[in-house]
Amino acid sequence: MSEQTIPYKIYLKESEMPRHWYNVRADMKNKPAPLLNPKSLQPMTEEELSAVFCKELVKQELNDTDRLIDIPQEIRDFYKMYRPSPLVRAYCLEKQLDTPARIYYKFEGNNTSGSHKLNSAIAQAYYARNQGLRGVTTETGAGQWGTALSMACAYLGLDCQVYMVKVSYEQKPFRREVMRTYGAAVTPSPSSTTQVGQRILAEHPGTGGSLGCAISEAVEAASSQEGYRYVLGSVLNQVLLHQSVIGLETKAALDQYGIVPDIIIGCAGGGSNLGGLISPFMGEKLRGEKDYRFIAVEPASCPSLTRGKYVYDFCDTGKVCPLAKMYTLGSGFMPSPNHAGGLRYHGMNSTLSQLYHDGYMEAVSVEQSAVFAAATQFAKVEGILPAPESSHAIRVAMDEALKCRETGEAKTIVFGLTGTGYFDMVAYGKYNDGEMCDYIPTDEDLQRGLAGIPKFPGNKTAGL
Repeated sequence: MSEQTIPYKIYLKESEMPRHWYNVRADMKNKPAPLLNPKSLQPMTEEELSAVFCKELVKQELNDTDRLIDIPQEIRDFYKMYRPSPLVRAYCLEKQLDTPARIYYKFEGNNTSGSHKLNSAIAQAYYARNQGLRGVTTETGAGQWGTALSMACAYLGLDCQVYMVKVSYEQKPFRREVMRTYGAAVTPSPSSTTQVGQRILAEHPGTGGSLGCAISEAVEAASSQEGYRYVLGSVLNQVLLHQSVIGLETKAALDQYGIVPDIIIGCAGGGSNLGGLISPFMGEKLRGEKDYRFIAVEPASCPSLTRGKYVYDFCDTGKVCPLAKMYTLGSGFMPSPNHAGGLRYHGMNSTLSQLYHDGYMEAVSVEQSAVFAAATQFAKVEGILPAPESSHAIRVAMDEALKCRETGEAKTIVFGLTGTGYFDMVAYGKYNDGEMCDYIPTDEDLQRGLAGIPKFPGNKTAGL
């Protein structure tokens, strides 16, 4: 097909929106390992998980056999407010890079929450409302998930309590205020309002917190209030399921023009965006129908895939959650306070961890100064100020395009633009003022977190 016939933005029709979520686990030969009860070390049962999570979400979490899961009509109607989202050909970026590569990005920032997180937030709030719950509790790092969940809860009439990583709470007051505008109660974490928060503060005085800390507090808050359940914006398999709308729309848009990507790139924190983007393409690879190169991009300051261990670990710092087998830096790992690029979680979704372990995708880590350099360059030529998280994918997409300039190969690159960065101006300010520094943890730094990984028969790898 002629380059001239491919528009800048490819939109699906409303009638072409996905009617089902795609469950990549159904096509995996090696299924992700089950969640374990930290006391009995036995797989968590539906009943045990339902004490913390909504019942229908527990069923989705445990379902590794059904390929397609119906999207309820009410959720599909909500999606229509901002979906289908555009698949954009980055013509201007290609020109500036002087590359033969063809670059596309799936833009998920065209909603009030400013990110892809709303795709799962409305689903989780919907199931909570249908269960007759009063409200939900959650954690948030940079604030995208908390913003999305507060919006979804306001729409469905649910109470929303958010524990926000303290360093982000202080650096990103505007995103905090969006949550409060939607009616959410926002608490900096670790806090003195929960027992686990008090314990973490005693062990790590002055800490800026971590997602693992905030998760512990949110779980305790849900467990101590009648009619509340805990919800999570990444890491869990149910979240990857909901986010598969990103990849399904991307694939449908590409298929309209007969475009087959060579490389698919996503930023990687807990795994929600990456998993959602690559799922239907990964399914084709798992079924032997097509082959793609998948690249997960994570921050050098929080490198769970590239430097972590593939073992069972706690999902939270307070060690009140189930054990998940994943690539992890240890639930006690605390990212450097100067890390401004998001993606601060100590571990990686168990499905993505299994796929990475089995060699179906690659992972690279990048330093934050290079990430913000890419973000700034992208903003100048494509007209969107990207979220720092998304900019990790932008960095590597640009790097791959520059390799094509050297080799003359006209590869097709697709990456996920998870959202906008208009509430991340403190970080952009540090970069613009030349005050941003890169932090790469030493092996000794990482060992402090890895030392806390639970020890039991079979749960060890080389070097642990």
